[in-house]
Amino acid sequence: MSLDLPQVYRHHVFCCSQQRPPGHPRGSCAAKNAHPLWEQLGQRIQAKGLLDIGMAWTGCLGFCSAGPLMVVYPEGLWYRPETPADIDEIVDSHLVNNRPVERLVMVLTR
Repeated sequence: MSLDLPQVYRHHVFCCSQQRPPGHPRGSCAAKNAHPLWEQLGQRIQAKGLLDIGMAWTGCLGFCSAGPLMVVYPEGLWYRPETPADIDEIVDSHLVNNRPVERLVMVLTR
């Protein structure tokens, strides 16, 4: 069976919510205060009525030591926000006006 799905979102944001036990060698985004940031992101998206922005809490995105991490598609840009103000700036600049917040972009290397 083939499904024809429309592109629903202009941007889709994936937010790591991985929680590992305290002292785990890889750490986790949740241990680095990610959940309040993602709650802020969801509230900000909703408050601005951004129906063309999707948001999903995910499991591990694979770069635990760098967290908290989120990735925005279709650009594939990774962010490491630390404060609610960082979240507001990402929403206002990137998600609303298509201008990435360069100071928060994470460059992943192998």
